[in-house]
Amino acid sequence: MKKTNALRILDRNKISYTIVEYTYDPENLNVGKIAEENNLELVAVFKTLVLKGDKTGIFVCVVPGDQELNLKAAAKQSGNKKCALLPIKDLEKTTGYIRGGCSPVGMKKAFPVFIDDKAMELETVYVNAGTRGILFGVKPDDLQSVSNGTICTIAH
Repeated sequence: MKKTNALRILDRNKISYTIVEYTYDPENLNVGKIAEENNLELVAVFKTLVLKGDKTGIFVCVVPGDQELNLKAAAKQSGNKKCALLPIKDLEKTTGYIRGGCSPVGMKKAFPVFIDDKAMELETVYVNAGTRGILFGVKPDDLQSVSNGTICTIAH
């Protein structure tokens, strides 16, 4: 397995993590399928979503796989009146990551990161490692620290 930028950052910060490799299926990006095939609880597999706010620009939300992002809550937390998902065509040039391989750690720029507070109830959270087919599992505190994330309620 090739080390991704996100994994190199975890190593550099001496953060302990586990790796989960899965078969990437471009026809089915369902987080539930990834969780099930790897014997992970769906609540522990988090999605990384990149958004654009009307006032602050780009920011990142990390939400549990069994929930949806609350756009109104995300806008409010990020200091915006409204926000929307960043168009897929803009994802790689903005973050350095492609759809299905976006990590909240190691983007081209240090965008604000908002992590849903349900992460803090778990022992381990799993997020994308920066490429399709690899997740890393870390303690929620470590994810918050390495991503400089804000813990808040942004999912429902």
